[in-house]
Amino acid sequence: MAIGGIQKEQREFTEYVLKVGVFEAKVIAINPDREEYEKKQLWIGLGRPLDEEKELEYLSESEDGNAKLRIDVYLEDVNEKVEDGEFKRRYKMAFFLENKQRENNELTKYQYINSAGTTSWADSENNLPDWFKEREFRIANSGEEALYTFLTSWLGELDLKKSVTTIDLDWKKLMKGNVKELNSQINGEWEASFLALASVRVKETPDGIKQYQSVHNKDFLPVYLMKNIRLVDYDDDKVLEKIEAKPKDKKKFYEKTILSIKGKYGCRDLHKIKPLMDFNPKDFIASGNEVIVEEDASY
Repeated sequence: MAIGGIQKEQREFTEYVLKVGVFEAKVIAINPDREEYEKKQLWIGLGRPLDEEKELEYLSESEDGNAKLRIDVYLEDVNEKVEDGEFKRRYKMAFFLENKQRENNELTKYQYINSAGTTSWADSENNLPDWFKEREFRIANSGEEALYTFLTSWLGELDLKKSVTTIDLDWKKLMKGNVKELNSQINGEWEASFLALASVRVKETPDGIKQYQSVHNKDFLPVYLMKNIRLVDYDDDKVLEKIEAKPKDKKKFYEKTILSIKGKYGCRDLHKIKPLMDFNPKDFIASGNEVIVEEDASY
């Protein structure tokens, strides 16, 4: 019997301070392969480099046998200052697609999506709003709503008010893991930076409570609204109540976005709707907002 070989390479690991808050985001990678992951050092700010044996896998299958795809979008803060030759820290946002039509819990309605990436619920296409049916539409698949909400913000140079402008990905290719259509938009003519919300996910593990850097994946804002983020305390319940009390047609679009983030189906991770800052657990314990997130598809 013999024991020998080559000692495993010791890879450098830096523990980064977690961040919460709103930042101006730029997309730098989508579902990278191992080579791109290493070249762009996409772990910076998120954790450690990949182990030599580990591969990046995005495709899987549901318990019902449906194809599933995780889309990892890597972001950086446009305004972060770094020394020449250094990489900015990365933020990762994930979207989860499944090859099945989206229905409500009661199985009485479908979600529909049109060629502008807008969604609407109805029990029949005959009962969809007329304005929605002015464009081509179809039944949406699971996960498409969040993905298209992101796309309409990221591809902000597209004028979706024009009927000739469309945003409709090839679903069949996507569910085979083909994200070339998305990657082709990085640094493309339609790309725009946008405001994203960095958050901290807290969950129980066999090794105790762990905290992870995350990014809210359902709501985004245009960059010019950073001024509002600086001036208005959208974490104040009184401010939110005042916005909520407005008639629906009097709420500004960004106020609806803020309410969505703060609502029942909004951001469940620890967050602040303020300019990006270091995460301080005491801020959330003191306010009674400490959150434990159960294991889900995000990690």
